[in-house]
Amino acid sequence: MTDSAVGQASVIPPSSSWVRFLRTYGPTPNNLSLFDEYVSAALAKAKVSPIRLHSPQLPKIIERVRSGISGSILIAGTAGDGKTYHCRSLWTELGGDGCDWAGPDLIKRLSLEDGRVATFVKDLSELGDDQGDEVLELLERSVLGEEDREFLVLAANHGQILERLRSLGLRQGRSHPLRKPVQDAFLQTGPGHDRLAVFDLSKTAHRHSLEESLDAVARHPAWSNCAGCSLDLDGRVCPIAENRRRLLGEGDGRLLAKRLGDLVEIARHNGAHLPVRDLLALAANMILGHPAAREGLMACADVAKLQQAVDIERGSVYSNVFGANLPRRRTLSRPVFRALTALGIGEETSNAADGLLVYGADDSRLLEPFQRLVASDSIYGSTPTYRASQERYLEGEEGARLDEGATDFLKRLEAQRQRLFFTLPDGEAAFHYWELTAFRFAGEYLETITALTDRRAISEAVRARLARGINRVMSGLLLENTDKVFVASSGGFTHSKISVLCDTELPARRAPGGLGMALKLDEITGQPRIDIAIAHGANGIVSLVLTPIRFEFLCRVAEGYLPGSFSNECLEDLMAFKARLLRQAELSRMAIVEEEEPLPDDGTLTLNFIEIEHNGHGFSKPIAVRVAQ
Repeated sequence: MTDSAVGQASVIPPSSSWVRFLRTYGPTPNNLSLFDEYVSAALAKAKVSPIRLHSPQLPKIIERVRSGISGSILIAGTAGDGKTYHCRSLWTELGGDGCDWAGPDLIKRLSLEDGRVATFVKDLSELGDDQGDEVLELLERSVLGEEDREFLVLAANHGQILERLRSLGLRQGRSHPLRKPVQDAFLQTGPGHDRLAVFDLSKTAHRHSLEESLDAVARHPAWSNCAGCSLDLDGRVCPIAENRRRLLGEGDGRLLAKRLGDLVEIARHNGAHLPVRDLLALAANMILGHPAAREGLMACADVAKLQQAVDIERGSVYSNVFGANLPRRRTLSRPVFRALTALGIGEETSNAADGLLVYGADDSRLLEPFQRLVASDSIYGSTPTYRASQERYLEGEEGARLDEGATDFLKRLEAQRQRLFFTLPDGEAAFHYWELTAFRFAGEYLETITALTDRRAISEAVRARLARGINRVMSGLLLENTDKVFVASSGGFTHSKISVLCDTELPARRAPGGLGMALKLDEITGQPRIDIAIAHGANGIVSLVLTPIRFEFLCRVAEGYLPGSFSNECLEDLMAFKARLLRQAELSRMAIVEEEEPLPDDGTLTLNFIEIEHNGHGFSKPIAVRVAQ
């Protein structure tokens, strides 16, 4: 290390206390600051202001208590959703003492000005059977109207409260009266109970929570101390400051945060729940991540060493999104990194993107976009080490290209794909960022949800692609039809891959009150839903909720992929959907036969076979078959 570097390292950077505190929010093996119980002590030690997140549920909870409405409050959610934080904040808002809250009692009582007593349980799982039964009995008395003076504020996981209620009911020889109302509240089915206010923290929209978490970390007032820090002046690049600038969107209109929000939404619709605890860990990791730092997270003391070693680019904010700075086991142990890495960004690519990254500097046809999209980023894009690795890969000996040279360059190429996903402009026709993921139609999926939410017509291209995909899955034939839907069978075996008997033919656009296919927004899941009306009336509609992976499956099949080569699980889902369609068609025919006079039996059976024209469009062709007597 040079004398100047030693001098820089010996001076304590002005934001070192804040950065050290932020590290504890990151995905370290022992990040206690992510637990509400340890936040106060960590803040006092670091002497910084807390990371504040606005909770839309907290004002509603406070309003419920102050309204004087009788009954109890259940704060539900998964681990990391902030249940303890909401309990503590309510306790403080109602006049409770912070020292009493930090005390050892698992059940805390607070006398209110209106004469009522609020009983707080910050975590039902901490209570043994006897204390748990006592709390649940208070909950029952309060909700059923037997107790108006004392009410309960209870925090619990979804499955935990339901299991405790079921177990208590079994021991009492009855079905517990609160189990079904609580379950209905979680599932959002049926009206809520007037005396039981359920606040489900897991229902918070992921994109909103992500944006709040990113802003709370990146805009924390302690960052102002970084101004004038010698580690980020005179041509030196502080990776911590650089990552924060990019996260704030200086120069690109917050494109990184927007694209990350899209990824989080796709993960949510695929069934991943990302609690606030994980989103804060993601934000901290994006800014501080570097594989050469202790536990994969930089402190200010690491910056001078990384600058001296010319090793800034491995701390790229774009790769830190996917936990590239962490050991593989720790990455997969975190739901947020597990959900984001499952999207395949960095591993998936397109010929256009790889051509740009590998040959762009030497190909005159690609030179302009290469300069604009890759070379313009001198920190995380076309750096000297990237170009040197590229040259060894392209021009080195065969052995070097196949072994170490290939490994090093392919790893850097993966990081460049990740960077491109977050930096490619929206209107870049030749290079589309969704092609760098495993969900190439995810953009259309999100646009479809937005259109249905705003009650606008969905894209005609999306509707046509879904209709074509359904027809190909239903029949096993390469049909090009987008104006009609064939409900096909193989003559009895629903799960047959090839089904050429057309049971029912319906329009792929449904007029109000008519038959055929329509796309709706599912009110419970917030996802697109395919409704196919086989018969008039609500009972004649068969529905399929479209998760991102089902949407991707149908779109890829429509583009020519074989169904079994993408997702066997999706294929099974579509086969079950097909079986329900065939069953509904059969019920509709039976109802018609009962209303009309039976046709004379002349021993002739008419079957409709799907025929394909030279242009790929199918049509049903009736063929009369005489049945032997």
